[in-house]
Amino acid sequence: MKKEKLETIELDHGGGGQKSSELISAIRNIISDKGKWKNQMDDGATLKVGNQYLVFTTDAYIVDPIFFPGGDIGKISVCGTINDLAMMGAIPQGLSLSMVIEEGFSVKDLLKISQSIQKASREAGVPIVTGDTKVLPKGKIDKIEITTAGVGLAKKIISNSGAEIGDVIITSGDLGEHTVALLSSRFNYKTKIISDSKTLNKEMQLIAKFVHSAKDPTRGGLAANIIEIAEKSKVKIVLKEELLPYKKETLAIAGLLGIDVLSFASEGRFIAAVSEKDAKKVLQILRKFNLEAKIIGKVEKGRGVFLKTVLGSLRPIEMPRGKLVPRIC
Repeated sequence: MKKEKLETIELDHGGGGQKSSELISAIRNIISDKGKWKNQMDDGATLKVGNQYLVFTTDAYIVDPIFFPGGDIGKISVCGTINDLAMMGAIPQGLSLSMVIEEGFSVKDLLKISQSIQKASREAGVPIVTGDTKVLPKGKIDKIEITTAGVGLAKKIISNSGAEIGDVIITSGDLGEHTVALLSSRFNYKTKIISDSKTLNKEMQLIAKFVHSAKDPTRGGLAANIIEIAEKSKVKIVLKEELLPYKKETLAIAGLLGIDVLSFASEGRFIAAVSEKDAKKVLQILRKFNLEAKIIGKVEKGRGVFLKTVLGSLRPIEMPRGKLVPRIC
């Protein structure tokens, strides 16, 4: 298939699927200086400092609506960056935070967002240590954008390319509930589901020594992130249909809206590849935080990601394409 020439930026380029990958590749082809930094294709870049690693990551947050069941833009701006550090096996040390605010934005809402930031930061034990604030004329930005960056220290790096043949795939809980919460606010339907947004550094610190590869399935959901692990690890991953980690309500909403549930994002869950011999121990630890943690698949010899249906057939799982749910994180 002939590759499309990138002419203009579309919303799809920010969705976390195939077009996002193409856009990032185009930028990386120009901005390619690495210096002494490694792991630049993972959730954070790493720098060897003495007998440990400095891990550095950053992310920008735009979400619509900015307040939703279970959280707001402030909460996910802290959770997302801390979780990216945690997925690398790092213990987060501090965050920077910058806000770009639209003229006329409610001070009450800004303070509410700031309180969410403070609460998430304190609960995780990771301080906000520096930042910046800018105000743009009305109409030049949609309400507010937050950018956070974080640094952490790790003795061992967990890489997206670390999954090994024979590993099992574990989820720390049911997925997709962040997307459901946002869609409920956007389309005004009733649901008991709230955003799954939370920081993951505490549970990851307890299991890091057992983890070969890990991702928090934000943009692009389970599909995009499990494919990334499989491609970078050069392995085949088979998920079991009857073990897919979604509540019935999440599946129903995905069907109602015609959106592939495998692309639904989470902001407080992760998927991990661990040795089968360590799986029971890892699940025991994770279930102290979330009883929904379970094994959903296995790493095998070969290439690609597949769903083993209840009838026993294998269906390929592909990178999400087309219009995904925009502005979820």
